[in-house]
Amino acid sequence: MKEIYIVLTHTGTTLSGIVKYYTKKKYTHVSIGLDVNLKKMYSFGRLNPYNPYKAGFVHEEINKGTFARFKNTITGVYELTVTDNQYKKICSMIEKVKEEKSKYKFNIIGLFLVSVNKKYQKQDTFYCAEFVKYILETSLGKKLLPEIVKPMDFTELDNIHLIYEGLLSNYQYSDNQEVYETNIIA
Repeated sequence: MKEIYIVLTHTGTTLSGIVKYYTKKKYTHVSIGLDVNLKKMYSFGRLNPYNPYKAGFVHEEINKGTFARFKNTITGVYELTVTDNQYKKICSMIEKVKEEKSKYKFNIIGLFLVSVNKKYQKQDTFYCAEFVKYILETSLGKKLLPEIVKPMDFTELDNIHLIYEGLLSNYQYSDNQEVYETNIIA
């Protein structure tokens, strides 16, 4: 058995503020992590931390890129156990998207239509939650999430549990770590 990590965040950017306004949820972005230290964390988001209009497949890091620019990013890190074979499929799918990343585009229309509970899907386009849903459902071979998916929907997955909540920049894993929660008002 292996663990993957569903990383929910809210950076406080204008776009994340708009998403938060419509969803009324604490977190507005989701990434998938392949290691507990979150060195292998992927999503669809800003390609350049200073340009919200250019987005696509991204390898995200806690202290680099967008998360380094927005140091007060809050997070909820969730752990999900999968089989070894499922883990290999997840890694393989992410690697395939990474190799072909120029063909994938950010689904900005879909992101805004979520606010009115409408789905817009064009081939090879994703917003963050669509990407993580695609990777999980395709790799695990079953429908897990609503058709119109939002970042917070991932907290409803079976067998998922919170391992950390607080500032993303403070996240550090230790084997004896208990869930750490802060009283951040978001």
